[in-house]
Amino acid sequence: MRGLLCSPLPMLLFLLQPWETQLQFAGPRCRSGPLDLVFVIDSSRSVRPFEFETMRQFLVGLLRGLDVGPNATRVGVIQYSSQVQSVFPLGAFSRREDMERAIRALVPLAQGTMTGLAIQYAMNVAFSVAEGARPPEARVPRIAVIVTDGRPQDRVAEVAAQARARGIEIYAVGVQRADVGSLRAMASPPLDEHVFLVESFDLIQEFGLQFQGRLCGKDLCAEGGHGCQHQCVSTPGTFHCACNPGYQLAADNKSCLVIDLCTQGTQDCEHHCISSPGSYFCRCRAGFVLQQDQRSCRAIDHCSFGNHSCQHECVSTFAGPRCHCREGHDLLPDGKSCEARDLCNGVDHGCEFQCVSEGLSYHCLCPEGQQLQADGKSCNRCREGHVDLVLLVDGSKSVRPQNFELVKRFVNQIVDFLDVSPEGTRVGLVQFSSRVRTEFPLGRYGTAAEVKQAVLAVEYMERGTMTGLALRHMVEHSFSEAQGARPRTLNVPRVGLVFTDGRSQDDVSVWAARAKEEGIVMYAVGVGKAVEEELRQIASEPAELHVSYSPDFGTMTHLLEDLRGSICPEEGIGPGTELRSPCECESLVEFQGRTLGALERLTQNLAQLTARLEDLENQLATQK
Repeated sequence: MRGLLCSPLPMLLFLLQPWETQLQFAGPRCRSGPLDLVFVIDSSRSVRPFEFETMRQFLVGLLRGLDVGPNATRVGVIQYSSQVQSVFPLGAFSRREDMERAIRALVPLAQGTMTGLAIQYAMNVAFSVAEGARPPEARVPRIAVIVTDGRPQDRVAEVAAQARARGIEIYAVGVQRADVGSLRAMASPPLDEHVFLVESFDLIQEFGLQFQGRLCGKDLCAEGGHGCQHQCVSTPGTFHCACNPGYQLAADNKSCLVIDLCTQGTQDCEHHCISSPGSYFCRCRAGFVLQQDQRSCRAIDHCSFGNHSCQHECVSTFAGPRCHCREGHDLLPDGKSCEARDLCNGVDHGCEFQCVSEGLSYHCLCPEGQQLQADGKSCNRCREGHVDLVLLVDGSKSVRPQNFELVKRFVNQIVDFLDVSPEGTRVGLVQFSSRVRTEFPLGRYGTAAEVKQAVLAVEYMERGTMTGLALRHMVEHSFSEAQGARPRTLNVPRVGLVFTDGRSQDDVSVWAARAKEEGIVMYAVGVGKAVEEELRQIASEPAELHVSYSPDFGTMTHLLEDLRGSICPEEGIGPGTELRSPCECESLVEFQGRTLGALERLTQNLAQLTARLEDLENQLATQK
């Protein structure tokens, strides 16, 4: 900050002199290049007439040192107090004489001091293209010179910051009583070059000379602070940034960005293009190597190096060699050795009893005494046949939809070992949750295929677990003749199989006991959180033969063999009904056949012995 203190009276007398004659001898006119220059003059009531005259002469003197013209420096003047008045805009005059005439005719407003309002007007109106300012893309410097004599009556810091952000360079010139803090809030940095406190004529002349010198000859790049990343190019009164070869100027007009030649479509890299300042090179993906043309890529054959140690085959991949086994074999954890695959563990073989793997294939076996059926998977079915079987399936919320599908699959596996027919085994299905629903009764379907299709169509109920209610429904309805059960006089076994995964929400003991009293043989299958005590209450005695349990739905298929042996009834039930086990009958017939054959052989041997005895008797008789 510069300033001199002197007595008011001599200074006033000196200010009344024709001051513009002092500046016009400062040298030749400044040919600074294009500028948009707006003077913002304080004409409030605190500015005395002779002080306002000083500012008027100050403006005229500065104009005579500028190269004014449409393609050179454009000048605009606004004055303010409590309001803002445009004296003449940037595009109004192209001759210095017209500007001086307008300045000399200027009449002070003589009201308040709304400096912030004046800055806002300059930013939004005076420096607009409509008022004669050149567009931003022309990159013509915009300079505002604010001359004031006192403290602003409104806020200036925020609006001044906005003006600076829009690229307006602000000089703040204070006369005598001006507030230094307000001047510093308005001015552009560095403050020691943009803030002036004028306390004497000599200093206002010094500001004029410095301002003129800045516009005419100052090398702004040499003073630093330009912020250019690479190069600063100085022009009269301003500067601009430039970049080194291979770079381009960023949006902030200071930083430099590498020119990415890869994005310009001129390269021909097969895989990746890597950009560098002013150049580029090609790079291949992992597992490939660059060819001699430095653009195309070739896959690396890792197996050709001969160090893979694969037992069967080596396959080259991007990541390196990988061992592969021939069909029917699996790769061992060492990643190199191979082992013959056990197809029985890797496929859904469908064998009812046992699967035997044979390299690339497998075959099914049946237990001793049973024969493999024509499908090559199932064994002798339970053909005793005379059974009325009702399945009670838990459809509560705890089962969950995916497990309910496993339950339906399990039910169909039970159906697979039954001889379903109107004369043989009849099957009915009841689902229960908070209520009970008969999915299909005993007398509806006459073949296993029909039963299995109906099971697959059953929709999951969800909600609670009312097992006791389901048992009551079974006793009162499911084994009635109206729903397909055969009359009791035929002594057809009645079997109930309850499938549940948790504790019942009602009592099961009463209707479980009632079912047994009605002659229904009860089986209980529990999964997961099923309660053993409850399963035993449901099942017939002995519980060990009528209760089955699996810890989860995925492993419950191991229960099938136990159920198969339990559900198939024994031969010969009740008088008047010839219910025989074909399996046992076949054994009896086989035993009878073997016995008759042995008797026939014994008869033949006996006949031979008799003939020999007769021959011996004849020989003895001849000897006598």
